[in-house]
Amino acid sequence: MRTIRLGKTGLEVTKTSFGALPIQRVDFETARLILRKAYDNGINYFDTARKYSDSEEKIGYSLADVRENIIISTKTHAKSGDELAEHLETSLNKMKTDYIDIYQLHLAGKVYKPGEEDGVYDALLKAKKEGKIRFLGLTAHSIDVALEAAGSDLYDTVQFPLNHISSEKDLSLIEVAKKHDVGVIAMKGLSGGLITNARLSFAFLGQFDNVVPIWGIQREWELDEFLQLEKDPPVLDETVQAGIKKDQEELSGNFCRSCGYCLPCPAGIDIPQAARMMFLLRRMPWQNYITPEWKEKMEMIRECKNCGLCKSRCPYGLDTPELLKKNLEDYEKFYAEHSEEK
Repeated sequence: MRTIRLGKTGLEVTKTSFGALPIQRVDFETARLILRKAYDNGINYFDTARKYSDSEEKIGYSLADVRENIIISTKTHAKSGDELAEHLETSLNKMKTDYIDIYQLHLAGKVYKPGEEDGVYDALLKAKKEGKIRFLGLTAHSIDVALEAAGSDLYDTVQFPLNHISSEKDLSLIEVAKKHDVGVIAMKGLSGGLITNARLSFAFLGQFDNVVPIWGIQREWELDEFLQLEKDPPVLDETVQAGIKKDQEELSGNFCRSCGYCLPCPAGIDIPQAARMMFLLRRMPWQNYITPEWKEKMEMIRECKNCGLCKSRCPYGLDTPELLKKNLEDYEKFYAEHSEEK
């Protein structure tokens, strides 16, 4: 299993690492089977978050007995120092460990700094002094926040969505982080499911020696796919580059990255899925979405209250209400044309 040095942490993490958000959707025994298989096949880095329901608990249940052999990062969405301390104790307890390798501020809307009134960064320093955390990290969906954090010399790692359809500005994070010896943790390597050929993103991210992708894994066959790619890593040859170019052309422009910043919706709309519906229909088995259940979900877009919350929260500056409206129009046409074929 290939490893890379994760910036100034000095940690040697496996180039293929495990994103544990999806295991909250499976039972404990299934999670244990997948996590242990990942560990048994050489994966040594596992990333989770306090906000991922029982993901931390499943990591503790599955990997506590091999804790000294693995690297764990988790996240807090705390907005105060006291809340951060509370989250940290919960995470330590759930994962059956007395320290966390990388403790990250989750989906940060700003770069937290020492001495601020909220006390968040100072609480990180206190926990580090106490030996409860080893390194400080920050995760973001705003490239401006990520770039500022990488250049601030306040954080050891930055986690950000990166893949082969990322913009040039997004990809500039890699060089900024390298200059400051900050480890880059790449989330959403498959862009929330819009990228359907994992080989392309695997090859693209594999070229950077300071980037570790954390692949979101829920099913054993998904793990098997990444393990196989790790055994025989694809290279950026003409075929792979052609596939990357095709994805870039099809997924260029404004589209929802499924970050979830827009939620909750006062009208109960499943914004991340609804805003990406036409991409899903074109790139996934469309029969899964031409159902009465999905039609009902999409029709909830008509209940939009035009409150503007989703638009104001979007880190990518999308006009979310207009995007939803357009997707509903296109979906209804597609549904009318294909529902009888299903």
